[in-house]
Amino acid sequence: MHTSACAKCFAEAAPGALAEMQRSAALALFVGASAFIALIAYEGLAPLLAALAAGGWGLLAVAAFHLLPMCIDAAGMRVMLRAPLRRERVLRARWVGEAVNNLLPVAQLGGPLVMARFLVRGGCAPADAGAAVIVSTTQQMLTQALFALAGIVLLTLHANDPRLLWALLIGSALFGLNALWFYRLQRRGDLFVRLARLLNKVSSGRQWLDFGGSAEALDQAVQSAYARPGAARASFFLNLGGWVVGTGEVWLALQFLGHPVSLADALMIESLGQAIRGIAFVIPAALGVQEGGYVLLCGLVGIAPPVALALSLTKRARDLALGIPGLLYWQYAEGRWLRRRAAVIG
Repeated sequence: MHTSACAKCFAEAAPGALAEMQRSAALALFVGASAFIALIAYEGLAPLLAALAAGGWGLLAVAAFHLLPMCIDAAGMRVMLRAPLRRERVLRARWVGEAVNNLLPVAQLGGPLVMARFLVRGGCAPADAGAAVIVSTTQQMLTQALFALAGIVLLTLHANDPRLLWALLIGSALFGLNALWFYRLQRRGDLFVRLARLLNKVSSGRQWLDFGGSAEALDQAVQSAYARPGAARASFFLNLGGWVVGTGEVWLALQFLGHPVSLADALMIESLGQAIRGIAFVIPAALGVQEGGYVLLCGLVGIAPPVALALSLTKRARDLALGIPGLLYWQYAEGRWLRRRAAVIG
């Protein structure tokens, strides 16, 4: 398949796909927002604000710290490129893609599309960009399940109720099995061709879904990516490292909030908090679900609900502090690309 056709696929598919996902996520957003408001109202706004005030400006360090796992995740994607781009280009793609996933109602699917689009605009071959994003995303799912398992092992030191352990174990197992299933579908070699045919049948002739040929190239590129076991292993361990390093955010935030915990407890909270958020992926940003999860997990190590909610809001403030500039940069980049295209056509 010609590169121009693949580029057209990414150029046309990403905005349309995001619009469709935004409409389909409206109900989930309403449910999550309702749960979020109800939880804040139940626990009380004044204690929550007092807990956040105790953290002060030190909570900005949490947002800055997040750049470290973001760089590690970007490296995990970069090693899957056959012709690696400069690190800063891949990091920008990761930054904007994460901003889209965290702040827009796209069910964690819009971010990979935008990441692939940025890689293509940075000079990467379209099929290679798509394969790198798909494989690294799959590795993230697999390593997240492994990370959650580590958290469940640590949870056994605190939880007296086996129902909690079983619920998290079953949820994490289902998440891991879903990742393995997605991996196996990719290895069949025709996943995206089949997906393209299905989408074309239900798209009512919408041209942005007409990417059957590009899907062939994408399937081939994914197979080529997995045929480089050294790169795949490196991506796996880099993504696992990104999850582990992210533990520092919880540890640091609780230090500033005046409730320090051990690194083991921080890992338990982070790993299972991320697992709960991953299981609730249909709700934009796991709104409400993340807060409830932190209240439950932090309570096991003696942290009061207002502080647990403050921890969750600290993470959301981090998402805003890094995500809003990411979305603005995305719009700036899109406008620049359109102006360049118009200049070439003119």
